[in-house]
Amino acid sequence: QVQLVESGGGLVQAGGSLRLSCAASGSIFRINEMGWYRQSPGKQRDMVAVLTRGGETTYAGSVKGRFTISRDNAKNTVYLQMNSLKPEDTAVYSCNGRIQTNINYVANYWGQGTQVTVSS
Repeated sequence: QVQLVESGGGLVQAGGSLRLSCAASGSIFRINEMGWYRQSPGKQRDMVAVLTRGGETTYAGSVKGRFTISRDNAKNTVYLQMNSLKPEDTAVYSCNGRIQTNINYVANYWGQGTQVTVSS
């Protein structure tokens, strides 16, 4: 079994910064991809940023230039540095991992989510 635990959410004023962390633990054979998604009330969950095993990054257009995804392989942890935050960034941010528990099995795992609120 694999667990993803997020931390770092909170309340911040517009223009401020936050850094989210997501630590993966459990029966991890290989992490293929990790990313951050967000969901606001009444809206669908959208991709924010994704980082592949090979180091490729993908960002939503609305966060390009403001958010940066990175990782610490030794800690199986992915980070999301969020700068120049806007009220429209307010959402529950969830970590996703596409993780192999053995050479033959890969699945998507989700964290519990962390609230980010940006006040104007």
